[in-house]
Amino acid sequence: MELLLLASICLIAILYSSVGHGGASGYLAVLSLTIYATQDPIWLKQHVWSLNLIVASIAFFTYKSSGFFSWKLTIPFIVASIPAAMVGGYLKIDNGIYDTLLSITLIFASWKLLTTKKIDSEGVFVRPPTMQISIVIGIIIGLLSGIIGVGGGIFLSPIILLFGWSDAKTAAGVAAAFIWVNSASGMVGSSLSGELLLEFDFLLPLGVAVVIGGLVGSKIGSGVLSQKTVRILLSSVLIIAALKRILDLIGV
Repeated sequence: MELLLLASICLIAILYSSVGHGGASGYLAVLSLTIYATQDPIWLKQHVWSLNLIVASIAFFTYKSSGFFSWKLTIPFIVASIPAAMVGGYLKIDNGIYDTLLSITLIFASWKLLTTKKIDSEGVFVRPPTMQISIVIGIIIGLLSGIIGVGGGIFLSPIILLFGWSDAKTAAGVAAAFIWVNSASGMVGSSLSGELLLEFDFLLPLGVAVVIGGLVGSKIGSGVLSQKTVRILLSSVLIIAALKRILDLIGV
């Protein structure tokens, strides 16, 4: 396996885990720039979810052990997202539709990286969302996560911060737990469709890369680099990958 690919995956894990995310949209972006972009969507989703499970686990335990987590805020989102993510993972969609949805997701993730505030800002909880709102949000994000092959953190974190349901670091801890559950549910759903396409020879070196990246990123938090620099670099990768998908889709 190319060293550049492993280094890129490790870097994505560092950057995403520093904000409590698993890195799925980043892994998809990197793979979209390689020969693996031609793989079946189910193959891509299952391998990315596997990496997500590793990094989200590390990020969750790191943030939770530091006191940045809320079961009260997390559980309603998780309960609603589990069946929705399984359904999304079970669904088989046309490659063109998948490429379109993935491109939109990558562009959205890039936009949020450029517009979301630093995660190390401190804050306090305001009134949490009602159960009904949490359930609706969990279902929608869970379904999208299952279809696209992400954990949903890029959708949930901005929503939590936008409505002031928690401080930024707690939002990172909540997102990590949410991402893990959605990734596992999506994996189960796609497996129930009769296809488990994991290639462990391919997955093992990537797994080692994300373990290293996840440990480093979750420890350094906002990181040695400025958050502005990190967001610009990562956003550039996501935009390039999205444009590549779009150009391939229209046959350019």
